[in-house]
Amino acid sequence: MIVIIIQARMGSTRLPGKVLKLIAGRPMFSYQIERLRRAERAQRIVVATTLKEADAPIVEFCAAEGVDCMRGSESDVLSRYAAAAVQYNASTVVRVTSDCPLIDPGLVDEAIETFLGPNLPDYVSNMIEPTWPYGMAVEVVSAAALADANRESQNPAEREHVTPFIYWRPDRYRLASLKMRPNLSHHRWTVDTPEDFELVRRILETLYAGKPRFDMSDVLTLLREHPDWELINAHVRQKSVRPQESA
Repeated sequence: MIVIIIQARMGSTRLPGKVLKLIAGRPMFSYQIERLRRAERAQRIVVATTLKEADAPIVEFCAAEGVDCMRGSESDVLSRYAAAAVQYNASTVVRVTSDCPLIDPGLVDEAIETFLGPNLPDYVSNMIEPTWPYGMAVEVVSAAALADANRESQNPAEREHVTPFIYWRPDRYRLASLKMRPNLSHHRWTVDTPEDFELVRRILETLYAGKPRFDMSDVLTLLREHPDWELINAHVRQKSVRPQESA
C-alpha cells in the first residue's frame, strides 16, 4: 500500500501553531489535506503527530477531517514514521511535511510513478538537487528502507530528519532525483515564519476564490501578477538539511 505520511506538530519555534492557523476561516492544514487527497497514486493519508498534550488539537483536527492519525516521539521523527508505516501496512511511504499547504498533487503522483518505474529506486525526491520551489518537497521511500534506517541509525540528525540515513548512502540505496527546468528553487512557499504565512495566505485566498483546484503553474502566474508579494518573505533563510526537515 502506498501511504502518504504527513508529520505535523503545534510546536514551531518561529510560528507556534502554524498548521492550524486560519486562512479564510479554515485551518491551513486543511488545504494541504484537500490537495493531497487529489493525488491519484496514493491509497491512504496518515498524519503522524507527537505524544505531547500540546498536539492534541492536531488529533482533534484529524478526527474532524476524517484523516487517520497516529502519535509518536517528538524528537525521534524517524521512529514516528517507521511506526506509522507498520501500523498502516505501508509498502511505500510518501513523506511530506505539514508546512507545505501549496503542495501540488500532480507532483506527488509524478514522484510515486518514478518510484514505481523501471529503475526501481529505493528513494525518490525532488530535493536531492533543489530545482523546485521550497514548499513543494516530496519524498517517496520503500518501507523496507525506512525500517532499515529506524533499526540501524544512531545518528541524531538521521533520526530527527527521517530520510538522511537513506540518501546519505547512495552506495547502498538506489536514489532517483526529480528535477525541473527552469530552476525555481528561489521561490519560498513553505510556512516557517509569520512572513511565510502571509504570503501563503494571500496565495490561497486569491486562488481559492476562482480556482480551488489550482496547480503550481497557477501559483507562478499569480506571483507574476503580484511581483511584490515575493518580497514579503524574501529575507527568510532556508534551512540547510535536505530534503525536508521541519514540522
